[in-house]
Amino acid sequence: MKLNQLTIKEANEKLAKGEITSVELTRACLARIKEVDRKIKACLTVCEEEALAAAKEADQRRAKGENGLLLGIPYVAKDIIMTKGIKTTAASKILENYVAPFDATIIKKLKKAGAILIAKTNLDEFAHGASTENSAFGPTHNPWDLTRVPGGSSGGSAAAVATDMCLFALGTDTGGSIRCPASFCGVVGLKPTYGRASRFGLIAMTSSTDVPGPLTKTVEDADIVLSVIAGHDENDATTPEVKVDNYTTSSPNIKGLTIGLPKEYFIEGINPGVREAVEKAVTKIKELGAEIKEISLPHTKYGIPVYYIITPSEISSNLGRFDGIRYGFTAKEVKNLKEIYSKTRGEGFGAETKRRIMLGTYVLSAGYYDAYYKQAQKVRTKIKDELDAALEEVDVIITPTQPDIAFKIGAKSEDPLQMYLEDIFVAPASLAGLPAISIPAGLSEKMPVGLQIIGKRFDEEMLFRIGNAFEKTIKFEKNFKI
Repeated sequence: MKLNQLTIKEANEKLAKGEITSVELTRACLARIKEVDRKIKACLTVCEEEALAAAKEADQRRAKGENGLLLGIPYVAKDIIMTKGIKTTAASKILENYVAPFDATIIKKLKKAGAILIAKTNLDEFAHGASTENSAFGPTHNPWDLTRVPGGSSGGSAAAVATDMCLFALGTDTGGSIRCPASFCGVVGLKPTYGRASRFGLIAMTSSTDVPGPLTKTVEDADIVLSVIAGHDENDATTPEVKVDNYTTSSPNIKGLTIGLPKEYFIEGINPGVREAVEKAVTKIKELGAEIKEISLPHTKYGIPVYYIITPSEISSNLGRFDGIRYGFTAKEVKNLKEIYSKTRGEGFGAETKRRIMLGTYVLSAGYYDAYYKQAQKVRTKIKDELDAALEEVDVIITPTQPDIAFKIGAKSEDPLQMYLEDIFVAPASLAGLPAISIPAGLSEKMPVGLQIIGKRFDEEMLFRIGNAFEKTIKFEKNFKI
C-alpha cells in the first residue's frame, strides 16, 4: 500500500512507531495530486512549499515526544474556508486573487493539532450547487467515471479523498454539500450538528444552516477529525458550551438500538439500484442486533421548497459584501458608484449565484416577505419538530443519501429545478440542524451509493457507533483506476 492510501489511523500508527515521517507522507500525497489531478481537477491551489515546511515541523514535534492523532497528517480544505496567506476564492471570479488575512477557527485547530494543509479544493461557486459544475474554474470530475459529476458543493474535497490525494478533507454542508459528494464519490461525509464546529472563517452562504465537517476514508477517521475541530468558539455565537465527546472511543455494538426508516424517503422515482443497496444495508444493520421501525415524516416533501426560499434569502444578504469596494474583484472603466456595484457583480458572479441572489431579493421584498420567507420559516419549524419527535422514538433515522447515483456532467446544468431536487433527502436534516453522516452502502451501475444516518442534536457519537458497526460488515472497494 502506498503512503497516500493510508487512513488517518493507519498513518498515525506508523508515524508514532517511526516507520514513516510526515515529510514522506506529505510528499506521497503531493505526488498523487501531480499524478491525477489533471484529470480530476479537484484542487484550485496546491500549497507544496508551505505543506513540506509544516510536515518538517510535525516531524520535529514527534521527535520531541509529542503525539497526536492528526500530527503530521496531510489534508485538503474546501476553498470557501479561510486560510491565512493562501488564496481563498470560493471558486468565484470575484475572489479569484483573494488571499485570506486570517485562518478559520477550524484551520487554527487543525494547525495546533499538527495537521498539514496541502491544497484548497474546488466547489460550486460560493457553495451554490450539488455537482461542482458551477465553479468559475471549471468542473471537478468523479474519479469513478470521469464523465460524471462528483456531487457538490464539496465535490473537490470528496474527489480528493476518493483518489487518495490526501488522508482527509474539510468540506461545508448547508443543505447536503458534504453528504451528496460523499455519496457520489464513495467516501464518508459528516455534517455535524449545527454549531458543533465553528463557522468563523467560512465565507458565509446560508448562516442558519452552514456547518463545516470532514470527508474521510472511514467512519473512524471522521470521528478523529471531529474530535479536533468541534467545540465552542467565542467568535461564533452559534457554537454552544456543549461538551465534546471522546468520539474515538465509540462502541461498535448496536444491539438493542432502534433504527427509524421513514417511508417518505423510499419514494417512487428513486433509482432502483440505490433502493436495493440501502435496503441491503438496513438488513445488515438488523442482523447486527438493531430493531428496524417504520416511521413517517410527512413534511419531508416540503424540505426542498422551504430550503430554496430560506437559502436564497440568506445568500442575497450575505453576498451583499462583495461590492467591488472592500475586497476582491473590481470592475474597470466605471463612471459612478452604481456602475461599480452592477459591473463588479455582473462580471464577478456566475449564473447560479446571480439566480440565487435574485430569488432571495424577491422573496425578501416588500409584499412577498410574509407570503414566502415567513411562511417558509414556519414550515421549517414544523420539519424540525417532526424530526425531533421521531428521534424521541428511535435512536437514529436511516435513509438513502441521494435518490440517484452521480449523473453525467452537463445533464442537469440547464435545469436548475432538477439540480435542486438532488437535495431532497439531505435538506431536512440541515433545516433542523441535526447531525447526519453519509457512508458508502454499495454500488449501483458500478457507481457508489450512500447510506445516510441522521441523529439527535449533538449526538454524533451515535452516528459513529452505527456507522462503524455497519462499515465492518461490508467490503466496499474502489473499482476505478486513475
